[in-house]
Amino acid sequence: MSKSPNIDPRLCVLCRGRGWCGLSYCLILVRQYIASKLGPLKLQREIFGSSPPSVFIGRHGYPLVRIGLGVPPEEGDTLLYDYPEKWISLGLNDILNYRLTMILGYDKARKDELASRLVRDVQEVSMSIRPVDVEIRLAKPPRPSLILDETNPPLGPRSPLEAYKVSSNPYIPRIVDKVVNDDIKAIEAVNILYENNLPVSYIQRVFSVGLLGARSERRLVPTRWSITAVDSIISSSLLKEVKKYEPLDKFYLYDLRLHDNLFIAILAPRKWSFEWMEAWWPGSTWNPFGLEVSVEGDYELYRGRRGYPSIGGCYYASRLATVEHLRRLRKQAAAILLREIYPGFNLPIGVWFVREALRKAYEKGPVLITNDFKEVLNYLDENTRLKSARWLKASRLLNIILRSEDLKSFLAMKGERDKSN
Repeated sequence: MSKSPNIDPRLCVLCRGRGWCGLSYCLILVRQYIASKLGPLKLQREIFGSSPPSVFIGRHGYPLVRIGLGVPPEEGDTLLYDYPEKWISLGLNDILNYRLTMILGYDKARKDELASRLVRDVQEVSMSIRPVDVEIRLAKPPRPSLILDETNPPLGPRSPLEAYKVSSNPYIPRIVDKVVNDDIKAIEAVNILYENNLPVSYIQRVFSVGLLGARSERRLVPTRWSITAVDSIISSSLLKEVKKYEPLDKFYLYDLRLHDNLFIAILAPRKWSFEWMEAWWPGSTWNPFGLEVSVEGDYELYRGRRGYPSIGGCYYASRLATVEHLRRLRKQAAAILLREIYPGFNLPIGVWFVREALRKAYEKGPVLITNDFKEVLNYLDENTRLKSARWLKASRLLNIILRSEDLKSFLAMKGERDKSN
């Protein structure tokens, strides 16, 4: 985990987990989770529980990768241990509790080694939409630990597998069985599963274990890569439909404050373009030692972009949430998404957080609908810490809209003068 901040212990006695230190999670509660649930496992090598299901494919050493099953030390309904779509309403303490107390037993396999018993069993477990009972015997007891990553959800204790047994039958939807057994391209398979209302996190899971695509091209895909690939595939497909719609007739603005983050989405009455911007305050996850706010972002115009965005997987996660919403509206728009991250948020928990936070913001509905772009800028001045001038300086699309609005006002004024003459 990230280094503990300097917190006065007397404050902890009074606070008791209520967040007075400014962090979005409680260090003491997290340590208690580890002690209460992992303490009894310190000397154990055999673990039985219901996998949510949870699988993991590592990227280090690729094309030789780690492949493993995640098993919590409890049976029954354990879906929440690995179901990001349900996490947005939880506190960070609860999410860390789930992730810290799920043990990953792993072995190694080559990316194209799909016929091995371990890979086939992991594939079968990954297709289930219900928890699957799994017994694992580890080479050594798991050590309490937490791996944090920009893209993946937090990963808890792990240890090499010595043996394992899948003790119950996976529940596999018919459409999944059909897609997996069909010899179709991965892009088509991903979109079929999405249109059949399978969660994005589920699709990312079956994609990563080499179950989708033409049979001759199937490979194990590191979990980190599969998350971004699926977000990109689905949003690109939806975008083709969205571009057929008429643009919005007004500016729509949405916002959400959550876990020391502020998300703002501006949908402008223009043809499709997209921008994702992040402002990291000193002391936040990716600006721990900075003295000033760091602002980064990337964008695409109507025809899209060629290279991978410098801002990483959050770009595609946010784009997916946005085109989903535009599809429901049956409109297209220029979308400018702004995120402010404050010092209390100092641990990465995965791009699912961006996707689900924006989904929630869009579901909540617009906080502002207007014909006047100046009202949008006023909203930024009143509701963001960075203020509109700094966002305008950093954002390519906000500047394009500002210039076009100024030109529109100038032409309207000129037209009025010409009429009067």
